[in-house]
Amino acid sequence: MVSRSYSNLMDLASGEAQSPSFTRLSRRIPRIMTVAGIISDSDDGDSSSSSSAAQRDRIIIVANQLPIKAHRKTDAGGGGGWTFTWDDDSILLQLKDGLAPDEIDFIYVGCLKEDIHPNDQDEVSQILLESFKCVPTFLPPDLFSRYYHGFCKQQLWPLFHYMLPLSPDLGGRFNRSLWQAYVSVNKIFADRIMEVINPEEDFVWVHDYHLMVLPTFLRKRFNRVKLGFFLHSPFPSSEIYKTLPIREELLRAMLNSDLIGFHTFDYARHFLSCCSRMLGISYESKRGYIGLEYYGRTVSIKILPVGIHMGQLQSVLSLPETESKVAELINQFKGKTMLLGVDDMDIFKGISLKLLAMEQLLSQNPEKKGKVVLVQIANPARGKGKDVKEVQDETFLTVKRINEKFGEPGYDPIILIDTPLKFYERVAYYVVAECCLVTAVRDGMNLIPYEYIISRQGNEKLDKVLGLENSAPKKSMLVLSEFIGCSPSLSGAIRVNPWNIDVVAEAMDSAIIMAGPEKQLRHEKHYKYVSTHDVAYWARSFLQDLARTCKDHVRRRCWGIGFGLSFRVVALDPNFRKLAVEHIVSAYRRTTKRAILLDYDGTLMPQNSIDKKPSSKTLDIINTLSRDKNNMVFIVSGRRRDTLDEWFSSCERLGIAAEHGYFMRMKRDEEWETCVPAVECNWKQIAEPVMQLYTETTDGSVIEFKETAMGWCYEDADPDFGSCQAKELLDHLESVLANEPVTVKSGQNGVEVKPQGVSKGLVAKRLLTLMQEKGISPDFVLCIGDDRSDEDMFEVISSSIAGPTIAPRAEVFACTVGRKPSKAKYYLDDTVEIVRLMQGLASVADQMFV
Repeated sequence: MVSRSYSNLMDLASGEAQSPSFTRLSRRIPRIMTVAGIISDSDDGDSSSSSSAAQRDRIIIVANQLPIKAHRKTDAGGGGGWTFTWDDDSILLQLKDGLAPDEIDFIYVGCLKEDIHPNDQDEVSQILLESFKCVPTFLPPDLFSRYYHGFCKQQLWPLFHYMLPLSPDLGGRFNRSLWQAYVSVNKIFADRIMEVINPEEDFVWVHDYHLMVLPTFLRKRFNRVKLGFFLHSPFPSSEIYKTLPIREELLRAMLNSDLIGFHTFDYARHFLSCCSRMLGISYESKRGYIGLEYYGRTVSIKILPVGIHMGQLQSVLSLPETESKVAELINQFKGKTMLLGVDDMDIFKGISLKLLAMEQLLSQNPEKKGKVVLVQIANPARGKGKDVKEVQDETFLTVKRINEKFGEPGYDPIILIDTPLKFYERVAYYVVAECCLVTAVRDGMNLIPYEYIISRQGNEKLDKVLGLENSAPKKSMLVLSEFIGCSPSLSGAIRVNPWNIDVVAEAMDSAIIMAGPEKQLRHEKHYKYVSTHDVAYWARSFLQDLARTCKDHVRRRCWGIGFGLSFRVVALDPNFRKLAVEHIVSAYRRTTKRAILLDYDGTLMPQNSIDKKPSSKTLDIINTLSRDKNNMVFIVSGRRRDTLDEWFSSCERLGIAAEHGYFMRMKRDEEWETCVPAVECNWKQIAEPVMQLYTETTDGSVIEFKETAMGWCYEDADPDFGSCQAKELLDHLESVLANEPVTVKSGQNGVEVKPQGVSKGLVAKRLLTLMQEKGISPDFVLCIGDDRSDEDMFEVISSSIAGPTIAPRAEVFACTVGRKPSKAKYYLDDTVEIVRLMQGLASVADQMFV
């Protein structure tokens, strides 16, 4: 059943639709859902209960699947209905245990595994809402198939696991109709959330790749929604990800979250690289937190692997059924060493590679024949398709061939279990196994090793079954693929490249013959980590960071821009606003003494422009403004003075500050003067070889030689490598130039070395002082720049407002280019708007001059 607020989003997916119309029907979770999609609160008059509810935080957990098991019931009369129970194995349910249940309400939004007939959907919705606080999302079977089995499992999932659709058999080729189904389902999920959310107070936590565009729909409806997203799958490198036709749409949708979580640094690093390469957004690390500035919003990145539910696993270990199964397995494998693999039957779990490694182990170590057994538990695949059938066939044939080759009466080297096991049965295998093998070629996290470690720790009853003394130290061994998410956390495991069969076989042998004390030390290290970093710790940590990230929402001005999936929210400090042309033109008309300071690159000239010379239009604007004797117009640039002299030779009354203010002149025909005492540049002999080294090793980078400064620019280099090299160069130069009278600073796409005390702020201070000495206190000050070096000018201008260098009640405009943290109080979006603003002032100046 589709929510009543659902509308066709096919046009939205292509970016052609207008903003969707959302209707939020209730501020608090309702008592009764009378009709699907229409909610009523029957106890509105109960002020005490509503007051109590108001004191509790609410978290809306959104995932493809609800943590619910549904069971069809039949009565004697032939009627039917549904009963529901919690799915204790669902991580969505387990994460609640890490938080205070008396302080937090959880609401779940997602689909049911079972298909519910439309006639039953209203009743099911009401039962789930009242009894479980779950809001089911009903999807038509055809739409669900195209969304889940189509786009999610045949396109996103393979690509995120590094499988490119080089042929129709290798992953699904991009299909726009499946993409549209994916967008439509995400929109339906958004509609269901709208029915229960209190956007000012509730936190929303979205899970996994099935709902990657959902943040855009929520952010479009509620600009200040507190929204976290956690990706449970890998995130591929930019070389893989950029092959996706809708790559920017997904990135922008994820960036509409406040906090984005990944299991490992590698996954986060790949995401950040994609943002840098495809959207031009760079990240910063501040006090241990990684963040991206996205249209004034800070999107935080969280790196923390999920854990297991300790209480659930320990309770299963204490079951009598577990003890019985352990005793049965001990008897079955008496005199043998059991190696264990537990994997889903899919193409990325590397089951066949594990089997081939077992074959290699027995071939190279004949004495182990009859003594070592590999038990492979193969869980049913979650997806469908030709690839799943091929994996099953290959697995069965490989097991058969190896067992025929090395087997003997009463001994099969490989035991394949492809029927579903109960959890306690699987835990029993963990308890008995000497080593657990995970050879997946790519996996988001994989919690099997965590479960194995806790199971091997056991308890007193299991120790008796195993014949161990209570005080006996526990042992466990892990052979893990380098390509799974849990591998970095388990440093005591033997890490392997699963594609290297020989190395995996050697690792299996090492795990078997390793000395007992060594196994104990590795187990103790793993157990300490796994037991303290459980699912509760993961949930607490993520939600604490989400609250921290969202704490400034209420004090920021927010508004949405863009259409379709290009929608994003601009969030700015209340005092930071866009500079209106009408406002500044009006101020210009009212004033008589004006100071205008303009940066050049990135302000009057776009950074990515090939020809950096000023256009005739720019020169005309500057000439018009500077010929008014009431105006003091200055270009403040980091470029050489001879370059600026040549470019602006036609501007007679223009003041120029070159090399960030080291050189300065008030008019074209005046001599250049220095703002700081002249210094020797012997330090260049030290800096140049260092910069040359980094230029040779960074393709696309260049050295910029100036009279008193040197710069290393990587504007045309690979952005990731250039940024990395710039950080190294900064450290290197600071070290070798520590005793020289220079400062080393990083800027936009580069590193610069310049004399100490030189800054653009010095130019602003000097200009205002000179005007004051001439008895001219400006009543209009305009300062525009785009990068860090211009912040010094903004700071001087702002601090001078109450001082003697600026007239009382002067009109002061410090303006940066782009929406970003700045000491300026105004911004304009780009150089086009800057030129338009200057044109407006020039037009007024022209009229006033006449």
